[in-house]
Amino acid sequence: MNTIRTASTETMPPAQRPPSPPSRAERAAAVERDARWPAVRSRDARADGSFVYSVRTTGVYCRPSCPARAARPENISFHADAAAAEAAGFRPCKRCRPGGPGSAEQQAAVVAALCRYIEAADETPTLAQLSERAGWSPFHLHRTFKALTGLTPRAYATAERARRVQAQLQSGASVTAALYDAGYASAGHFHADADQRLGMTPRRYRAGGAGSTIRFAIGQCALGAILVAQSERGVCAISLGDDPDALLRELQDRFPRATLLGGDRDFESLVARVVGFVEAPRLGLDLPLDVRGTAFQQRVWQALRDIPPGRTMSYAEIAERIGAPTAVRAVAQACAANVLAVAIPCHRVVRSDGALSGYRWGVERKRALLEAESSAA
Repeated sequence: MNTIRTASTETMPPAQRPPSPPSRAERAAAVERDARWPAVRSRDARADGSFVYSVRTTGVYCRPSCPARAARPENISFHADAAAAEAAGFRPCKRCRPGGPGSAEQQAAVVAALCRYIEAADETPTLAQLSERAGWSPFHLHRTFKALTGLTPRAYATAERARRVQAQLQSGASVTAALYDAGYASAGHFHADADQRLGMTPRRYRAGGAGSTIRFAIGQCALGAILVAQSERGVCAISLGDDPDALLRELQDRFPRATLLGGDRDFESLVARVVGFVEAPRLGLDLPLDVRGTAFQQRVWQALRDIPPGRTMSYAEIAERIGAPTAVRAVAQACAANVLAVAIPCHRVVRSDGALSGYRWGVERKRALLEAESSAA
């Protein structure tokens, strides 16, 4: 009987021996040199969609932002996409679901659904109810909701109820009906902050500002026509434009049934102070302001007032400053809603690349204000 003998690798000449597999240390070093490793190590959601990685000890593949316990680098392999990982014999991770939308998109979708739920609810949902609906812990829900919207769930619900009240009052509903239809358990809960949200009592707001007296005057400054208006609470409008009549019509639209009084000599001196502030912002404007807006808008506007003359900040930096880093679009909307030109200096907010974006009173006026402040600085 003939026997066939095969040469062992030990007796083979070195040139004919198959390459030995890399050691654990060599595999780890190769992964740590890969440009994709930092994204996996930091769970960077921005890298989701650009590649996936597999873990040989578990047999699964994950997206870079996977929140699961970090794998050792010697057990990791990188793949161009999910199809490549599955072709190599790995299955998708059930925690990060690499074949679906990224974690950032998932969180945004959940928060958007919760916002619609809050808006449709007859009564303000509790944090526990929202947590159960989202499938998140109360802590994670509270933190993620605030990061994406700029408000806590309770503050969002409060702002939504206030919006309902405004809509009901504008449609002619009674104050009592408007409050209860909006979900307030008692009128006292809304009256506690109605002055800040509406600028007046609900009954007076329903009447279009009837009973309120707004003093105003129109003058000229280096930026064109300027209108300054003052309510019982303080300066409620500073508007810039080319057409004085258009500025007055805008004020009338805001307070359709308020009594508008043209300024007398004393009031014109106040206008002169505002014009002086426009011409020389470093003089400061020490006047009471009638600031009306949501809780989020008020936070943004306060952050704007903290920007010194001659300096600018981006919308993203403002969002970071108020503790809502992902609410950049909401910050831009709050800037657009500002009706107190220069006093609340939304002209000092620019895009991240330094370019000038929209300004309620015209980009050219924004540029002129910034150039004047820069020269003074």
